[in-house]
Amino acid sequence: MIMKYKAPLKGELSVPGDKSISHRSVMFGALSEGLTEAENFLTGADCLSTISCFRQMGIDIVQNGSSVKINGKSLHGLTAPKKLLDAGNSGTTVRLMSGILSGQPFRSVITGDASIQKRPMKRIMTPLTMMNASIASIYNNGCAPLEINGGGLRGIHYQSPVASAQVKSCVLLAGLYGDDVTRVTEPVISRNHSELMLRYFGADVKCEGTTASIAPEPHLTGQKVNVPGDISSAAYFIAAALLVPNSEVLLRNVGINPTRDGLLRVCRAMGADITFVNEDHSGAEPCADLLIRSSSLNGTVIEGDIIPTLIDELPVIAVMAAFAEGTTIIRDAAELKVKESDRIAVMTDNLTRIGCDVTATEDGMIIRGGKPLHGASIDTKKDHRIAMSFAVAALACDGEMDIQDADCVRISYPGFYEDLERLSL
Repeated sequence: MIMKYKAPLKGELSVPGDKSISHRSVMFGALSEGLTEAENFLTGADCLSTISCFRQMGIDIVQNGSSVKINGKSLHGLTAPKKLLDAGNSGTTVRLMSGILSGQPFRSVITGDASIQKRPMKRIMTPLTMMNASIASIYNNGCAPLEINGGGLRGIHYQSPVASAQVKSCVLLAGLYGDDVTRVTEPVISRNHSELMLRYFGADVKCEGTTASIAPEPHLTGQKVNVPGDISSAAYFIAAALLVPNSEVLLRNVGINPTRDGLLRVCRAMGADITFVNEDHSGAEPCADLLIRSSSLNGTVIEGDIIPTLIDELPVIAVMAAFAEGTTIIRDAAELKVKESDRIAVMTDNLTRIGCDVTATEDGMIIRGGKPLHGASIDTKKDHRIAMSFAVAALACDGEMDIQDADCVRISYPGFYEDLERLSL
């Protein structure tokens, strides 16, 4: 796809529903009694993979656009799938479902595409094995496909070596089927959507410091879930509006959960003009309208506890840093290496292609911003967040940007290019 500089971005937009919350609405709805209705559900390929997996286990799910109805069968109502469970490109589906599958009285195998089959799964296999689950990497390489023979789990207190919502959620979901309370302690708090939503559905979930705990065998009841706009999707329009001169964009109903709002904190540290409008803290997840005006950005240091709150947004933050005056240093983000691509290597390569002075480090990047940047051929490695980040860069670069495998954005945001086009007309 060829992209080039366009006019200032103007207008308002509702970004698709939060991917993390959309996944969980299906999973928790399936394990509940009665009907769960999810509105503003993200219809990207990842979340559709979760729907497909639960349909294979006997759950009746009706999807009508962004409205999804899940007819739950309670905690022990799933049936054995007749074939492999295919998670597609979704790491969330594999890791969270592995926790659920570990508690089932049947054998299952869960896998995904070529990218998923390279992503590390030992981080969930270790605690699940501690809980007495039988889980094995079929190719014995610590990756999917995973064979799981469920049942007979025990509650544990797991000290996670990484701050990962997927690991934490996997263990907590297995804990639903344990014989005692299950606890997970992280180095720092990762996103807490599972804790909030499980409690909303009726689970006994407690959080103290960096430890989350869940009591076994709760009675979960179907709920109405209004999925807020995904801040990871909003990030690209925030960045575009900040970088393209004379832009002003209003993003409606965006999730501002404190465990996910690191992007907003970094933007403000860089000098961004972002205003919260119509804040709403009445539901399980806080949200607000975001008013973004173009701004002159400065470099900053991004490290430590804030990293888990913006790990998915670091590619587009790196793009903002390339246009900012001064140096931006990203540290403590080695997790970027095991995403859909090695995002440290891929971002460094592509930023260099457009003329940015950037150095890769073991756990991040050093970006010396402010140089004139130009269009180039971008190798996305079929990573949706790389593609969207350089679509944003294209709006502020000189010349044309050729984004290879641009359609990979369908993983999380099928209408991304159309929405970007509408704001820049």
